[in-house]
Amino acid sequence: MGNAITTTEQEENKAGKDLYSYQRGAINKIFKAFEDAPEDYHLLYQLPTGGGKTVIFSEIVRQYLKHHKKKVLVMTHRIELCKQTSSMLTGFGVENKIVSSKANLDDQEQYGCFVAMVETLNNRLQEGKLDISDIGLVIIDEAHYNSFTKLFKFFEKSFILGVTATPLSSNIKLPMNDNYNELIVGETIEHLIQNEFLAQAEVYSYNVGLTSLIVGANGDYTVKSSEDLYTNTDMLSKLIQAYEERCKGKKTLIFNNGINTSLHVYDTFKRAGYPVAHLDNTNTKKERKAILKWFHETPDAVLTSVSILTTGFDEPTVEAIILNRATKSLTLYYQMIGRGSRILKNKSTFQVIDLGNNLHRFGPWGADLDWQRIFRTPNFYLDGLVNDEELEEAFRYEMPEELRAEFSNSKDVYFDIKKTYIASVTNGESSKVVLERSIIHHAKICIENSEDVYDALGLAKMLGDDIDYRIGRYTKCISKSTYNFVDWLKNDYRLKLRAYLRDNFDTVFEEIHGRKPE
Repeated sequence: MGNAITTTEQEENKAGKDLYSYQRGAINKIFKAFEDAPEDYHLLYQLPTGGGKTVIFSEIVRQYLKHHKKKVLVMTHRIELCKQTSSMLTGFGVENKIVSSKANLDDQEQYGCFVAMVETLNNRLQEGKLDISDIGLVIIDEAHYNSFTKLFKFFEKSFILGVTATPLSSNIKLPMNDNYNELIVGETIEHLIQNEFLAQAEVYSYNVGLTSLIVGANGDYTVKSSEDLYTNTDMLSKLIQAYEERCKGKKTLIFNNGINTSLHVYDTFKRAGYPVAHLDNTNTKKERKAILKWFHETPDAVLTSVSILTTGFDEPTVEAIILNRATKSLTLYYQMIGRGSRILKNKSTFQVIDLGNNLHRFGPWGADLDWQRIFRTPNFYLDGLVNDEELEEAFRYEMPEELRAEFSNSKDVYFDIKKTYIASVTNGESSKVVLERSIIHHAKICIENSEDVYDALGLAKMLGDDIDYRIGRYTKCISKSTYNFVDWLKNDYRLKLRAYLRDNFDTVFEEIHGRKPE
């Protein structure tokens, strides 16, 4: 690529942009990597969402055009990204032309830089409408998408620079190391948070049973199986409860896997009286613009969507992200959470509610991932992910803070179903004793925190989630879990707990307190 260019303060000011030191460092590293490389070298650069990838490659374009007699092509996969990229390049003093389906290319000789969407570019190149003979540098935004690779054959004598937050292919069968010679890893999320370039995520994970989900051909959960799970009443109740506990009144973005789920979420929030809008890829440009304007201007707005807002969407005022879905895609996990990470003067943290066990699957957002290893051996990384059954085995039910306060007199409110089951089998007892002992434990913590039987019955009503969790663990232990059987067990447990409280309240109260109830 010729000489490596060192950016000077003067050049930055001319470009109308101030670059941070880590961005300048990245630019120098990228030029250095191309310096001695052959002309068809493919380089991948990783930087977290919010780190300023577009700023970095816009400055690269500016410097490249200044020092070379060749042209530059920037490729994106969405029209919104095309426009944003074009605008950023213009801000850096780079005249550029968007190669859209309607663009008149008669004046293409006047431009040194083109910005194009992948499918449109493919059509234009097949038609021979765009002269690419003097393109020396091709930049690919969101390079983890595989739609770009079909165009590589047109650019066999160009340097290719792919940029992405997650150098892991969107298709497990097409690893990125097949198409790129080298990966340069940028700043970590942790470093960007410490230096106040990104906000810190406060993640709250709620235990969700995911074993009904089915993995499709693309390696992620199917929309159909996700819709079945996330549109049921229990999951919608869990969603609204989590929202009210953790981010009520905050500007919130909800991600779903499927339009039907998002519409159910919209109805649920609407009925609860919250300001909510739904957005998916069937909305017209005009509708989308109006919804995003409303979202920007409404402090406590809730926007429920499908994957449409994972890229090309920048709204720094977002204060909370809800992952109302599970994903097997590390890239999607990082993209969704990254939408809340933009920093503002009065915003240094943001809330994340995880309703898909994603935190436990991938680890915390911003954990120190070995991107070089993931790039070199993606299958090794993917095979190492914990499956859903193992994930759920590791969970234990934790009472929400407000509910735990109702049971403040109780030292331990947790009851280990699996341990009790193993002990009962070892002793040759019937598995039924497991639920009997669980009911006695539930009754005890209700009585410990009550003055009369009516108080205790009231507390028992609050234990619904804990009861359902215990029944779920029990049915896994006995390997019997038809929907009707589980439903019957849940109802039977509640009836028996109430009966036990009515029959034994006085006796247990006296055992606990050493006195009769008043």
